[in-house]
Amino acid sequence: MPTPPLLLEAHRLWEELAHAPRSFPATGGVRVIVSPESRLCPPGWVGAVALGGSALVTVETESTAATVRAALAGLPAEALVDAAAVREVLPVAAVLGPATLSYASPHGFRPVTGPSTAQRLPGGHPALRALEEAAGQDDSAEASLDDITSPAFVVREHGRVVAAAGYQTWPRRTAHLSVLTAPEARGRGLARTVASAAVADALAAGLLPQWRARPPASRRVAAALGFEDLGAQLSLELDRDEPTHQ
Repeated sequence: MPTPPLLLEAHRLWEELAHAPRSFPATGGVRVIVSPESRLCPPGWVGAVALGGSALVTVETESTAATVRAALAGLPAEALVDAAAVREVLPVAAVLGPATLSYASPHGFRPVTGPSTAQRLPGGHPALRALEEAAGQDDSAEASLDDITSPAFVVREHGRVVAAAGYQTWPRRTAHLSVLTAPEARGRGLARTVASAAVADALAAGLLPQWRARPPASRRVAAALGFEDLGAQLSLELDRDEPTHQ
């Protein structure tokens, strides 16, 4: 079971991103709110975050809120971050996610120990751009190394950076992790090595490490480091030309 302090911190983070303080409902509840400035999703979309058995949904207008509330009535919180379940009740044009949301506490973190050690580089170092090019557009976009505000923690082989991690500082002193490994270097534990160094740095700074991931391999790395899955995030663009499903 997730620890209450971690869940509380996660609730407060996503409430702030939703521009809706104290808005997460009680366990088992679903709340749809109008928040044009929400950062749960792209502008004009529907954003849903489920954490610890409750869900917060943001929309841009009152009319959309009425539509979404009626469509989602009766669905459990977990279903709101299941794209297939939502498509059954709403006309969906596009989807981002779902992505699992995991968090690490100082007592739950399991740092990596072993022969490989991570070196530190500035976040904008050219070697990181070379790693992104080697990894390809899809994996680089998923990792978002170019968004980190921390130093980069890297492993080099033959002079090349083959794995890197860092974090972007989010609201409420949250460290949003980014991890990327070159295709030819995967499956050898290097992602754990660099991510462990980044998480240790975040915890030492008093930050809450957050791991948001879709690929199963990325989620396994998070679990190995002691991250706890607390929920998931999903963003939806509604098809305005299609009627709401009955």
